Amino acid sequence: KSCIVVMPATSAKVKIDAVRGYGAQVDLIDVGVTSRSARVTELSLQHPDAFVASAYDDPYVILGNSSLGRELSALKPLPEFVVVPIGGGGLASGVITGIKRARKKIQVIGAEPLLGNDAARSLKAGHIIKNDQEPQTLADGARTLSLGERNWKILQRGLQQIVEVPEEQIQEAVRLLFNSANLKVEPTGALSVAAVLTQPEIFKDRLVCCVISGGNVDPSVYAKLIQG
Repeated sequence: KSCIVVMPATSAKVKIDAVRGYGAQVDLIDVGVTSRSARVTELSLQHPDAFVASAYDDPYVILGNSSLGRELSALKPLPEFVVVPIGGGGLASGVITGIKRARKKIQVIGAEPLLGNDAARSLKAGHIIKNDQEPQTLADGARTLSLGERNWKILQRGLQQIVEVPEEQIQEAVRLLFNSANLKVEPTGALSVAAVLTQPEIFKDRLVCCVISGGNVDPSVYAKLIQG
């Protein structure tokens, strides 16, 4: 059986190589011409027997990420806030699901790039708002047109709020994690720390857990980020 993964042509090379390393075929597209969802639909028509899996709007993705919510719920002392990066919403909705099932009182705050703030706008509007095109934020894992339908139902009820993070704070968070915590983190993975840098007044004198979600970044790009 073969696997086709649709990815933007602007994806980090390290991510593309990793997908190919697992034996999958990478279908690179220009998202300015066609969206990832449109290309997936096109491929599904060409391969009617194929199983179509969303990167975030999928019950298995949510269920898998809920294990992190359960782990966070077992921390002692228990954090008052958990800050989670948001793109399509698969990670955040999973964390909320896990915390809810553990019956713990932890507030979940989303961290989203200001350049791609569709989730924040959706939360304010009370319905899903879509970007016209994929936002070209440094946080390439959050370059989504909108939240997933399954994710939205969970996020609308379970998110305390969303912090909209400027690009400068994303870069600063990457540098801070490298210099202070010796962690190599991709821009999307650093969104949670960037949210704390963006609105520190929310988290002052609170016990906060930041979810750091990934370290897949091209060496040349990473070098520029940490050098400022």
